[in-house]
Amino acid sequence: MLRFSANLSFLFLDRPFLERFEAAAACGFKGVEFHFPYAFPADEVRDAARRAGVEVVLFNFPPGDWAAGERGIACLPERVGEFRDGVALAARYAEALDCPRLNALAGLRPAGCSDAALLTTLVDNLRHAADVLAPAGRQVLTEPLNSRDTPGFYLDRTAPALAAIAAAGRRNLGLQYDIYHAQVMEGDLARTLERHLPAIGHIQLADNPGRHQPGTGEINFPFLFQHLEAIGYAGWVGAEYVPSGRSEDSFGWLSGR
Repeated sequence: MLRFSANLSFLFLDRPFLERFEAAAACGFKGVEFHFPYAFPADEVRDAARRAGVEVVLFNFPPGDWAAGERGIACLPERVGEFRDGVALAARYAEALDCPRLNALAGLRPAGCSDAALLTTLVDNLRHAADVLAPAGRQVLTEPLNSRDTPGFYLDRTAPALAAIAAAGRRNLGLQYDIYHAQVMEGDLARTLERHLPAIGHIQLADNPGRHQPGTGEINFPFLFQHLEAIGYAGWVGAEYVPSGRSEDSFGWLSGR
């Protein structure tokens, strides 16, 4: 049976962040994920999760200046020191939250930097992050984002992300596969998921177009859920979508799951 986590950076936004944990639990979620916990002391985030009785299953490494439009720094040669400081910070939060996996966003392609330099930097940073998190048994992921919504994102398809993971050569590295981003860029979801299942550490979902909840667009989610169960996916599936109304009214797709 699939396990679904609520992404608290997309859902229950009418509440302060630390109150969203209990809102997710009240809607039946056993797991939660979010972009970044760093605006709050780790013990406050931990206590919010414990009070709600939910598991923190995923969050991201620090992404640079998110408010200014940065979308990760893992591929940026001039930001290696900053990325590695962020790994250390994220590792402390992961320990406090008992979170088993963290996502490294590659970032936007900068002008005047060669593909070779970007790839080398990304691979070295993924390897470093994996080495830091490995002693605690944690997994490091990287995620393709579609370049329509995020123009210039360095990893916008499955194949180059998998190539970077393979080049880094660490057993605790994996792919974060977002169904929405993949549908925008590639389609062929079922076969891609099956082909690359051993490398996939986490899945996220939203429908297309609109990035709303399942059932609002073109993706056949009942089929995909059955397919994921049939091929033996054992991880979490994160509800990372913009609800078309109140979050609480957007979970009809979970009925019977």
